[in-house]
Amino acid sequence: RHKFRVILPSILGTRYFLRLIARSSSLDVHKFDEKESIVRCAAAEVLGSEGHPQQAHRAVPTHRGHIDMVLPKKDQFRIVKCHDHIEILVNSAGEQLFFRHREGSWMPTLRLYHKYPFFLPMEQVDKGAIRFVLSGANIMCPGLTSPGACMTKVDKGTVVAIMAEGKNHALAIGQTTLSTDDIAKVNKGVGVENCHYLNDGLWQMKPVK
Repeated sequence: RHKFRVILPSILGTRYFLRLIARSSSLDVHKFDEKESIVRCAAAEVLGSEGHPQQAHRAVPTHRGHIDMVLPKKDQFRIVKCHDHIEILVNSAGEQLFFRHREGSWMPTLRLYHKYPFFLPMEQVDKGAIRFVLSGANIMCPGLTSPGACMTKVDKGTVVAIMAEGKNHALAIGQTTLSTDDIAKVNKGVGVENCHYLNDGLWQMKPVK
């Protein structure tokens, strides 16, 4: 059994930390102050499946054998609740591990995924799409079907790692708005929602004490 602390930060500044929807911006982490932002802390016990947090266990469905490496059973995990219906799973060191918006899918942070790049399917964009991905733009279908791009076959609503032509590490974490079959057929509009990208507010966010 793990003990989770539910943390409810108050005002985090004029910009939120995560571009989960097109109109969202990144959190200005320089304005985040733990003493000022947390309005209350409540201890809560959550029994995770096989001794792991339920949320993260569901987020690593295809590599359960590696979950002890990613989420040691003896660690103490907390759920950090923020404005805009955002939740973050952190470990005892306060490192951000997984996040979600409202009741959506739990997704790994890029820092965690860079350590363990095995539990998400990868979708590769061409070189021309890199600067748009890193500015927080959603991934358009042509960026996934043009020369230099490469797709792993997945269904609509799948959480994926966004790779890029000529790059070794993921640029972003996203969720498909169409199946990859439909992305190839339609070849226009948004193919993957950009949920978290390099150097956004979540990437810059300091460990939660």
